[in-house]
Amino acid sequence: MSLVSRYPEPRRPGRLSGAGWLGHHARLVYGVIGLVGFIAIWEIGSRQGWISPVFFSRPSAILAAGIKEAALPRFWVDVRASITEFLIGYALAVVLGIPLGLLTGWYRRLQYALDPWLNFLNAIPRFALLPVLLIAFGLGIWSKVAVVFLGAFFSIIIPTIQGVRTVDRRFLDVANGFGASRRTLFLTVVAPATVPFMVTGLRLGIARALIGVVTGELYAATNGLGVMIKFASDALQTDRLLFGVLLFTFAGLIGVEALRRVEKYFQRWRPVRRGTTA
Repeated sequence: MSLVSRYPEPRRPGRLSGAGWLGHHARLVYGVIGLVGFIAIWEIGSRQGWISPVFFSRPSAILAAGIKEAALPRFWVDVRASITEFLIGYALAVVLGIPLGLLTGWYRRLQYALDPWLNFLNAIPRFALLPVLLIAFGLGIWSKVAVVFLGAFFSIIIPTIQGVRTVDRRFLDVANGFGASRRTLFLTVVAPATVPFMVTGLRLGIARALIGVVTGELYAATNGLGVMIKFASDALQTDRLLFGVLLFTFAGLIGVEALRRVEKYFQRWRPVRRGTTA
């Protein structure tokens, strides 16, 4: 046996085989297959009469309604209003929720002082607060921003506090053994170890913030995608209604995927856990 046949030429780096490429992009490939398969079954079921168009319009009709809706200037006014409410409310929740969550989890006395209020306010249904928010902020944008903020804030601060509380004790002992100050311990050990909890809160916050946008606009608003959904529901236009719902759904998916990539970037220091795949 020759040395060439005994020791085959190594594969060039950067070039993946078919199986290797599929394994590297498995999440994307199988996600697309599942989504396309679901849409195909939905379309076929609607055309065959298995799904009533009164309740669930078929995907092709939703797409046609979306194209028609996007041609109207009013639609972009609604989109701009909903995006503005979401961005302001969510940004305020992030700016206040993450630092306050880190400090509350780190300082025990502050935790004791804020815990009852956080639990009390988090237990109040957001919808029940809408009349109070309307009285306080009026019918303009700020009442909807307040609903978005309240929905996202507690979803962010509570996991962040829990993350600080559950930092691995071994990390703290090692840092203390090297004489790290409390400030260094907090910045180099506690904060990085809390990133997965913070990202989880941010993901939950996106969903709660989008619910806040829809809730606020359904209850009292003149502009926004929630208003479009409400008018479509009143007119029994399920294609327009589901088009609005899918816009919020895709917005949430895009936001969660963006946060997943941010988490992956900041967690590069963690060892990769490999397991068996089915």
